[in-house]
Amino acid sequence: MSITHAKSQIDLVINKARIHLYKPIQIAEILHRKRIYKNIDLSSLEMYRTSSRKWRDDICIKFLGRTSTSSARFQDNLFDKNAIPPCVLVTLDQYNTNGEVEAYIYNAFKERHFQMINGLDLVKKSNKKTFQLNQFIESFRRNSGLSRSVDKIFEIIVYAIFSTLLDNLNAKIKISIANKENEVLKEFSDFTEKILGLTHERSELIDSPRVYRVGVTNAADRGVDMWANFGLAIQIKHLSLTSKNTDDITAGISADRIVIVCRDCDKSILLTVLRQFGQGGRIQAVITEDELIKWYEKALRGKCANILGDKVLEQLNSEIIAEFPITEPLEFENFWNERNYILPKNSHWSIDQS
Repeated sequence: MSITHAKSQIDLVINKARIHLYKPIQIAEILHRKRIYKNIDLSSLEMYRTSSRKWRDDICIKFLGRTSTSSARFQDNLFDKNAIPPCVLVTLDQYNTNGEVEAYIYNAFKERHFQMINGLDLVKKSNKKTFQLNQFIESFRRNSGLSRSVDKIFEIIVYAIFSTLLDNLNAKIKISIANKENEVLKEFSDFTEKILGLTHERSELIDSPRVYRVGVTNAADRGVDMWANFGLAIQIKHLSLTSKNTDDITAGISADRIVIVCRDCDKSILLTVLRQFGQGGRIQAVITEDELIKWYEKALRGKCANILGDKVLEQLNSEIIAEFPITEPLEFENFWNERNYILPKNSHWSIDQS
């Protein structure tokens, strides 16, 4: 196999990766182990298929404070024929004499994180008078290194405004059992206490409405993205809504009430969607990016800005930090120097060839 083809496969995996670069890092650590310890036969996948996850995780904990939560099957896709199978690793190893391939991968990791830092600075360095949501979203769409993570940014944007508004509405939700003498309540008091928080003595529970993200990271695109403690399932998609993908989005969600948040939706499509799925059906509402921008504008600079402005930005910033922990430049520089990484000029692995 030619080095040109092997490098193109590395570039493919890097370009497909989100900000965390779990799979590229795993390749770098396999090559590092082979170079330093010389105890791996790269043509034998079973020698490193599973153990390389731990090698990768050691690095990810160091720089990201987290590890991949994807399924083992998804993680093993790294070694498929269209990604980095053993034959590609064998070729890469031949050109990794002094860690050149490792350095190439970690340089991509560093560049991606610097891009993220610049993108997130739009939130950190803004206040309620200067922050523009449309500019923030576009900064991720325009940047090829960050565009793979725009769906997560979109989800965080939705969560920040939803949770801030719910926290400040002073709304209450109530669950109660009207008949305290209900025979089922008497017979299954342990069930109602554990599942509903209700007992014969406490037949009513009042709480504040809240929304929750299903997970900080989730490799799957299907399923509920957010849920509410008042019976609402929220599906967030950074795409244009059509009647066809509406069916795909709602498939597998058993909730009676679903809200879809999408990038945009043509009015005629919206009417079709609501006629087909709404009006007594499962879809309660469709919210578009334009509406989110209007809500942010009102929260930041509207009549309630003194109440909501700082809070929505704080929520946005804290969720971003949780989703995208940033590597300290000095820590990464120390790691780079400890491994004596150098990107040679005029080679396949030089920066100007990446």
